[in-house]
Amino acid sequence: MSVLELSDANYQSEVLEVSTPVLVDVWATWCGPCRLMAPMMDWAAAEYAGRLTVGKLEADPNPASRDLLEVQGLPTLVLYKDGQVVARHEGAMAQAQLKAFLDAHL
Repeated sequence: MSVLELSDANYQSEVLEVSTPVLVDVWATWCGPCRLMAPMMDWAAAEYAGRLTVGKLEADPNPASRDLLEVQGLPTLVLYKDGQVVARHEGAMAQAQLKAFLDAHL
C-alpha cells in the first residue's frame, strides 16, 4: 500500500468523500520533523492496509486544504472517518506513539 499524494485538487474526493478512514500528514519540504515522519507514513500505509488510507499534503502549494485544516504547526496529522475529523496531532512522534494514536481511533 502506498501513501497517497494529496492536493487542493483531490482533497475533497480522496479525503472528505470516502468512507474509509484517512490519515492526512500535513508537511513541508523545509520542515525537519516532517522528514522524520515520512518513513512512518509508509509504515502506517503498510501496517493498516485495507483499514486506513494514508495521504500526504504538502502545506505550501496547497493553501486551501491547509487552511481548511487550520494548521498551526508542522507536521500535523489529521485522522478522518466518513469525512469528519476524529483526531489530530501536531508535531513529530515516535512509531509507537503513532500506533497508539491510530489504534485509539480505528
